[in-house]
Amino acid sequence: MASNRERALAAAVELLGTEGLRALTHVRVDERAGLPKGSTSNHFRTRAALLEGVLGWMVDTELPEVGAAVVPDTVDELVEALVRLYDFMMGPNRTMTTARMVLFMEAAHDPALRALLARGRATMEATLLPALARLGARDPQLATDALASCFEGLFLHDIGRHAQLDARGVLDLVVRAAVGN
Repeated sequence: MASNRERALAAAVELLGTEGLRALTHVRVDERAGLPKGSTSNHFRTRAALLEGVLGWMVDTELPEVGAAVVPDTVDELVEALVRLYDFMMGPNRTMTTARMVLFMEAAHDPALRALLARGRATMEATLLPALARLGARDPQLATDALASCFEGLFLHDIGRHAQLDARGVLDLVVRAAVGN
């Protein structure tokens, strides 16, 4: 059974991903999680602490899925793994992905949130960088940046515009350009 803290974090992500940033209050999180009033506040005294908890929880929740995607032996395997990851992020994990995009937009006006998002992205990128280096990327960090930016762009198109691009085609193009293949 999930702890009250985990239930609060899951509810906070759900609120962010379904109703947006304005819906994220300690009271609403308690209600959504079915927790006694004040429970979320006991774990996260401030909104900033709640956002930090949410971002950390998101990284911890998604890292196994991301890590599983980046153990390929070939470029084709990497493309397939990234397509599966994208499908997961926009399918079963769509609410969390939407929550992250909501936080990206808010980070434009909030340096502390921007720093937290950067830490989370660095954690995810650290799993991809060695795979790109192993596959022969001339500049593994640049290749990692390109792929991360590609994912974020695809997410924004799908979530914000309801425009579904050919994720496989886009990811294949970016991966092959990144590794010179």
